[in-house]
Amino acid sequence: MNDGLPEGWTIERMRFAAEDPEADLLILNRLVVVEDHDRMDYTSLQPDIILAFLSFGLCLVRVDDDWYMGQLEADGSLVCWASYGTDLGEAIRGL
Repeated sequence: MNDGLPEGWTIERMRFAAEDPEADLLILNRLVVVEDHDRMDYTSLQPDIILAFLSFGLCLVRVDDDWYMGQLEADGSLVCWASYGTDLGEAIRGL
């Protein structure tokens, strides 16, 4: 079972690739936004999966096919700053 991860990915593979044994999936029921630097504002995102990399204090959020990187806030919301493309492996290397 891949829990919604891309084809060929498992939680174990994700943890190994990130070198983060605590990496895990987060529930989707939270506010997720991406910064819009041109307008000094935020745009809401509707992710279909959220991966938390607790060793780094970072998350990867998939919206459609794009992976956005961001930070989990104290209130449980996520603020993302950029898309890291469509390849999960490349996005993990960007951590």
